[in-house]
Amino acid sequence: MSYTLEAVALAIVAVAIDWWVTRSRVVRTASFWITWVVVAAFQIPVDGALTRLRAPVVEYRSGTYLGIRLGHAIPIEDFVYGFALVLVTISLWVRFGRRASR
Repeated sequence: MSYTLEAVALAIVAVAIDWWVTRSRVVRTASFWITWVVVAAFQIPVDGALTRLRAPVVEYRSGTYLGIRLGHAIPIEDFVYGFALVLVTISLWVRFGRRASR
């Protein structure tokens, strides 16, 4: 499976977890999207350092991702993967936070 398909599959699973498993539905809130933008803003310099083209720490095999890079370094799939991580984390946090407060 390619990195693109894995990232998209993880995003779909993350939305399913948010929508049906935890039923928190944070993906519909403005606060989630603001949070994701902040996380993505910090992801850019870190991911850029890890994937820069001259001396990358992480390399991507051509053909396993779309080939579209932000700033000539970061594959756009990294942002989809980051979206899934943030969504699941916040969704679980909201769900378990509700249980703890009851």
